[in-house]
Amino acid sequence: MKAAVITISDRASKGIYEDLSGPEIERLIKEMVPACVINRKIVPDEEDDILKAMKLFTGYDFILTTGGTGIGPRDVTPNVTAKYCDRELPGISETLRAESLKETNSAMLSRGFSGMKDNTIIINFPGSVKAVTLCTKIIAPVMVHAVKMIKGEGH
Repeated sequence: MKAAVITISDRASKGIYEDLSGPEIERLIKEMVPACVINRKIVPDEEDDILKAMKLFTGYDFILTTGGTGIGPRDVTPNVTAKYCDRELPGISETLRAESLKETNSAMLSRGFSGMKDNTIIINFPGSVKAVTLCTKIIAPVMVHAVKMIKGEGH
């Protein structure tokens, strides 16, 4: 299994602060899905950069993004993801928001999108370490099953 983690942050892409969310997603997936190969990339909150990063990981099983899912003027991650995907997977985003809402009321402001481009599942996580920890722990247990389903291997 192959997964990409894309951190979407103007400041992290410029080196103004260290990306902590991307490495945390990687750490948790390696812990929970040891056979998963993971690559990471950091890009600014720019539609073209996000799209190029997603295309870079064409053929991967998963692309997990962190950042840019809120209601700020530069938060474009869900918009780009929705345009890029062929199919929506609303149950993933609904579950992530519902579980996150148990931790913070701010979760209701998340616009994260989940979908598929060909056989790649793309999921938008919020940008905080706390949020990505929760979201990764929800997603990781179903990753292997999801890949089997996409490959037509059934339940």
